[in-house]
Amino acid sequence: MKLRDGEFNLIATLIKDLTGVHLDASKGYLIESRLGPIAESVGCANLNELYFKLRYDNDSLLTQRVVDAITTHETLWFRDGTPFEALKYKAIPESIDARSKSGRPRQLRIWSAACSTGQEPYGIAMVLREMIPDIDDWDIQILATDISKSSIETAEKAEYSTHDLTRTQRQDMKRWFEEVAGGAKVKESVRKFVRFRCLNLAGLLGGIGPFDIVMLRNVLIYFDVPTKKKILERVAEVMAPHGWLFVGASESLLDTFPQWPAESHCGATVYRPNARVHA
Repeated sequence: MKLRDGEFNLIATLIKDLTGVHLDASKGYLIESRLGPIAESVGCANLNELYFKLRYDNDSLLTQRVVDAITTHETLWFRDGTPFEALKYKAIPESIDARSKSGRPRQLRIWSAACSTGQEPYGIAMVLREMIPDIDDWDIQILATDISKSSIETAEKAEYSTHDLTRTQRQDMKRWFEEVAGGAKVKESVRKFVRFRCLNLAGLLGGIGPFDIVMLRNVLIYFDVPTKKKILERVAEVMAPHGWLFVGASESLLDTFPQWPAESHCGATVYRPNARVHA
């Protein structure tokens, strides 16, 4: 289904209202390829009709289909590698130290924002199990959120194909899985630390945190600068004073918060938005 005159702006505005995602004029093909089939499936003759259906029919299932279609679900186990090294050798040890000084030892709170189908939060739990011998006696919670309901449902199942598990440089993945039909499932010893929740980063973030570590990787690139700034302000509010913020390898916060100095650890770039205030 092809976009007609004026339809791009209508749909792009609606997508931003629903998700916060900014679509520039070069993304017309994305709307046509991903939303065109949905429009046809619900009997719309064009994308203008889909717009009005979404805007005024209050159809939550249709809205979720559009959100799922327009957002990215591609991810990998231990994607980019260096952030997990920085977690293991810097952010987690220093968070443990900060917690012990604050009177809450053996407690950690981590947020995997835009978690997609769960590889990142489960990967963090695997790193924690490697690091902490008596981890079952600790109070550890990993909150994993995504705007896509279908991604969250997939993540909660914790079942992955054999192909998916081979798309990583790590050679020790099998020990964290049990075989199931068609692939493997993350073991309960890892799953128990992770809870999933649908959450729109462009909305309010009440009722979560404070977090020692926030993984906000490869998602800020989809927002314009004003929206990105609002998201980062809200994220900083739910982080502990010592909290560590990880963004994607190609992402920089210079355009939004130049006062947050970037730190490089193990090849990964991280930020500590509340460190100066706390100091």
